[in-house]
Amino acid sequence: MVSSAHVDPEPDAARIRVVIPVKAFHRAKVRLSGVLDPQLRAALARSMADHVLAVSAPFPVTIVCEDDEVAAWAASRGAEVEWTPDLGLNGAVQEAVERLRVRGIERVVVAHADLPFARDLAALGRADPDEVLLVPDRRGTGTNVLSVPTVTRFVFSYGVDSFERHLAETTRRGLRARVVESEFLGWDVDEPDDLAVPTRLGDDSPLVNDGLLGSTS
Repeated sequence: MVSSAHVDPEPDAARIRVVIPVKAFHRAKVRLSGVLDPQLRAALARSMADHVLAVSAPFPVTIVCEDDEVAAWAASRGAEVEWTPDLGLNGAVQEAVERLRVRGIERVVVAHADLPFARDLAALGRADPDEVLLVPDRRGTGTNVLSVPTVTRFVFSYGVDSFERHLAETTRRGLRARVVESEFLGWDVDEPDDLAVPTRLGDDSPLVNDGLLGSTS
């Protein structure tokens, strides 16, 4: 958890952006194909993205995508769209963050779109100028949320074992790492086992109430 001794500066919301890369809903979550049909997978992906966008307030949101349906969804939710075709996840995030840097955005909070219990994303915008905040997934290997100053040209490296690579990149850039452990931000949905959610996380989630995720004791 974040140390209570750390005093966070008040952020200038206009200079901070939450960045959410979103894959085409109809192509998302293919590893769940053994337990969910295409319509349910698309509905789940959209619902999780809706949730992450909603909990990004009060910061503006940029949706990074290469799909017309996702772009239309983002616009309908009042989010900005950065169109980044044919770049892959890392290239798309890198390009979108660079565009935001040029426009004067000083910090980005990059959050995955498959965090059904995400909360307090705004807290990750409160950081010192030389700090990188990293939220690992619950297995401690992936990076679910990453808050970085744009001026550093931080290199994003998502994929297997991304958390260690992002820690190494933080050191390489001469920045200070602050690891934020969070059950709510740490739960992402990739594998069938991820659909069985502990009650302490999901008993009041609309995703559970709508039957898109299961709840266990």
